[in-house]
Amino acid sequence: MSRFPMRPMSWLLVLVLLPGVQAAKLEQTPYGEQKVVFDFYFDEPDKAGAALYWIRSLLQPLLEEPYGYAPEFLDLKVVIHGTEIVTLAKHNYAKYKDIVDRMRYYAALGVDFRVCGLAAEDYGYRPQDLQDFVKVVPSAITELAHWQLQGYALITPQVLPKKYAIEDIR
Repeated sequence: MSRFPMRPMSWLLVLVLLPGVQAAKLEQTPYGEQKVVFDFYFDEPDKAGAALYWIRSLLQPLLEEPYGYAPEFLDLKVVIHGTEIVTLAKHNYAKYKDIVDRMRYYAALGVDFRVCGLAAEDYGYRPQDLQDFVKVVPSAITELAHWQLQGYALITPQVLPKKYAIEDIR
């Protein structure tokens, strides 16, 4: 006989608290105005492609129902100042076509892409060397500080190496 006998009501409580017994609940958070500045600073140019999924993850739910925001009601900026600058050089378009085309798509939705002038200069790029949908600004750090002081939320995408396929771990 157990030292701690459980009453029938206790068993019911245990069953209710067990994981998986009840389903998760969908929460439709009442999102309002979105003012976000993304900080892109990566050690490899290709990481910009993965970072663009962070923009998609912000945009997609807001553009779809139940929110149904029009893109012009979102104020999103991307400040670029790492190795991903090379993806925006016109002469590198063939190499980074997928990334550039996705950026151009988001730019058409109103996402404002801004390249650090200091970093561009370090790479030997002038404004005319870069894609036409970007703006060259004096400094990424000054730009990030400016937009945060204007009330923009800062999001810094973390792009880590993918060790597992989803199918392998779920």
